[in-house]
Amino acid sequence: MKSFEPRLSADPNWGIDAIVADLRQLRERSLEARQRLDRPPKLPSRKVLSEIVGGLSAALFPNRLGAVEIAREGIDHYVGHTLDSSLRALREQVSCELLFASGQETGEDAQERAVAIVREFAARLPGIRELLDTDVRAAFEGDPAARSIDEVLVCYPGVTAVIHHRLAHELYRLGVPLIARIISDIAHSATGIDIHPGARIGGSFFIDHGTGVVIGETAIIGDRVRLYQAVTLGAKRFPVDENGTLIKGNARHPIVEDDVVIYAGATILGRITIGRGSVVGGNVWLTRSVPPRSNISQAQVRNETFDAGAGI
Repeated sequence: MKSFEPRLSADPNWGIDAIVADLRQLRERSLEARQRLDRPPKLPSRKVLSEIVGGLSAALFPNRLGAVEIAREGIDHYVGHTLDSSLRALREQVSCELLFASGQETGEDAQERAVAIVREFAARLPGIRELLDTDVRAAFEGDPAARSIDEVLVCYPGVTAVIHHRLAHELYRLGVPLIARIISDIAHSATGIDIHPGARIGGSFFIDHGTGVVIGETAIIGDRVRLYQAVTLGAKRFPVDENGTLIKGNARHPIVEDDVVIYAGATILGRITIGRGSVVGGNVWLTRSVPPRSNISQAQVRNETFDAGAGI
């Protein structure tokens, strides 16, 4: 039988030199436009931050998200070692963001600030664990299909997204928003759940199924709130200044009070308030505040007038 192995050309001639030259020209043009031609920016590493979040998650939940071979008597040692490694790596990433933001390449101030930020972040980890315990229990109690707390912790994408968010939110508050945003996007890529690290979320928070959930930067969510897949808490419109530039940082996302349930596909836009104890039905499109203990269905909002935009 004859062999039909493909014959490879000795020189495929990709045109590498020309491509490299074109890419260099485009890269330098971009750097020049940002006045960084002489100081190419060093950004925090997404890969390293993913490893850091993995380490922090393992330190928070060593028996379920840590190494499988841990003996009971060695847990504290494992947690301490994992924390030390993760926090040292985080310090380098924080320093990188501070230098990037300042436009400097080196600086003792950035190193000292990075140590202070990470030290404060570390001090908040017990509080984060305490909050996450309420989230995990809310998921277990809110889903009749959940067989155990452990199953919820290791299997539910909503819990994974909330672990990332609790960590990212504290870093956002401590003044490293780029790192916080990267961590948020790592969770988004893994779960399909997009929570901006600036969003303020109370305890016992549960996202069931999760895919397609979007929570905007200035959203405020109370305690014991439950969301289902494809829920959007977004902005209704995007105001601009007199120069036509987008105004950033203004409060533009919903406030969801305690004990609210929002079912799949609901879209809630603008700085409106969903009153305590309300239920928002599936696929509802809502752009007005509702009082406490409201039950909102598609039939109730079908004739709503839409006169101020339709953003997300």
